[in-house]
Amino acid sequence: MHETDMTKALILTVKDWYESQPEKPKIEKIHLTVGQFTCVEPLGLQFAFEAQTCNTFLAGVELIIKDIPLIAFCHSCQQEYKPEIGLQYSCPDCNSPMNDIRSGRELKIDRLEYSAINNQQLSIKN
Repeated sequence: MHETDMTKALILTVKDWYESQPEKPKIEKIHLTVGQFTCVEPLGLQFAFEAQTCNTFLAGVELIIKDIPLIAFCHSCQQEYKPEIGLQYSCPDCNSPMNDIRSGRELKIDRLEYSAINNQQLSIKN
């Protein structure tokens, strides 16, 4: 289950940012962008995040995952298509192999939502 390792990396990244802040904010939400072709299971990631953040500075933080579909482009047909992960990666019309992925490989922190000491709500965007 590589979701556990992904969650550890996420926590370390957020922790580095958090510790660099002069006044420790209250993090409320973490927004992630996860492409379908990363083979990261959103529910597994959610579960791992909740388990690993219990009793930490991230306890109770909401993890919001935006799922990005796998989209490929067929140069022979000059059209985009949605490959069926694990079943059919080639173009459904001409069977050309998938060699131009337009989306679905994303895996990043999109933004954090947090409250500063004075309760002003802020958001940082990556």
